[in-house]
Amino acid sequence: MDEFVVYILYSKKFNKNYTGFTSNLIERFKSHNSLGIKGYTLKFRPWEVVYLEFHSCKSDAMNREKYFK
Repeated sequence: MDEFVVYILYSKKFNKNYTGFTSNLIERFKSHNSLGIKGYTLKFRPWEVVYLEFHSCKSDAMNREKYFK
């Protein structure tokens, strides 16, 4: 059974939050702080995890992500 994680990241340097969801938190967190990844989170590194919420259903995780955004 897959587990899905809704997460909120915080960039202290830029005072920004980022909300997302994933089924692989460790790899996703690494990608947000990686040098080679493009996208919104690239310019606000470094990120730290400030909130986690676990779900057994992908649609529940997606709905919670939308709620936080």
